[in-house]
Amino acid sequence: MMMDIQPIMESLAMIEGDSSVPKNVRAKIKDAMSLLLDENGKSAAVKIDQVLQHLDELNDDPNLPPYTRTQIWNVVSTLSRKP
Repeated sequence: MMMDIQPIMESLAMIEGDSSVPKNVRAKIKDAMSLLLDENGKSAAVKIDQVLQHLDELNDDPNLPPYTRTQIWNVVSTLSRKP
């Protein structure tokens, strides 16, 4: 992968490790992290698009704590700027 995903992975890991975040949200975050690390030959753009779709679904969750929603928006913003 051509981009540096380390800061994104760290942000997602913080959300995934937060016990105040609902379990279903943490599972989706873990899925998004797996998608980013997947080495199955998909282009970076496809992986980013898939992760953005996962994170967009999470923003619709009414049980999502407001601070977690902000963290997710920050990740989405960072991913949206990637080539």
